[in-house]
Amino acid sequence: MASNTSDVLERRSGRSVHYNISYLVQGAEYGTDGAIVLLHDFPSGAFSWEGIMGQLSGLRRAVYAFDMLGFGQSDHPWPADTSVWGQADVLSYLIKDLQLTNIVLVGHGLGGGVAQVLATRLLRPQTRALVLVNTNCYLHTFAENWPLTDMEKRRDFDAPHNTQLEDLIKDLSETLPRGSANPQAFAKVIGNYVDPWNNEIGKEILFQQVRNLIPYYLNSVSSDLRGLGKPTLILWGEKDEQIPLSYAERLHREIPQSQLVVLPNAGHLVLFDAPDGVARALNDFVANI
Repeated sequence: MASNTSDVLERRSGRSVHYNISYLVQGAEYGTDGAIVLLHDFPSGAFSWEGIMGQLSGLRRAVYAFDMLGFGQSDHPWPADTSVWGQADVLSYLIKDLQLTNIVLVGHGLGGGVAQVLATRLLRPQTRALVLVNTNCYLHTFAENWPLTDMEKRRDFDAPHNTQLEDLIKDLSETLPRGSANPQAFAKVIGNYVDPWNNEIGKEILFQQVRNLIPYYLNSVSSDLRGLGKPTLILWGEKDEQIPLSYAERLHREIPQSQLVVLPNAGHLVLFDAPDGVARALNDFVANI
């Protein structure tokens, strides 16, 4: 019997602007039309979708999970524009080069902000549907004390010079698990999220990512979602303390005919807390668009 290759993950890379962007792809044999594009949160990477991608194979669509600029195995330029607009700009060229059409854009946290820019502005014709997972939205682009303490102070240009690497990693390691509804279990995988930043260049890039969490860059885009006219799913962890459920409810109110699915016993790190629930909601949504 022929083997089923649709749930095999491949690591590939592409060139966009003057950057190398790494990504995971599953089910490439299904073609470029109707592809699902997955965008991760800060401070993770494409790896955060691995527990979900295999569960999407029944949709018989290609699934792409990108390491955004400055994350994972993509280039880590410094300085660079890694704001939601900078990320969306780089990804838009690559997605066009890959000839992806009628795409389902799925973004978690920061990736949700990037997905909003792509869907409303840069890739509107190529977008078939939008899924926002515990997304940055409106003026809420970072929590006060997550994934680091004193996030506003961290945005100062001199912050990396005034912070020792070991202190930064200690703070990130202690603070990041608060985004999970099951922090003890999350502690077993925290190295995937923390280790990439544990060097002097990583420290500079991490602070650059924090500086580029600019609220007004996203506010007008979130407000424009009401006129997007595309099927939209809002998917949220009920116990998210970093981006509270009230933001999901506002998005749901303001986006006509949107769907809201709330996952119980899940925090902001919903891809870790409830991967099966996320996959189930995505399967149901995509199968009916």
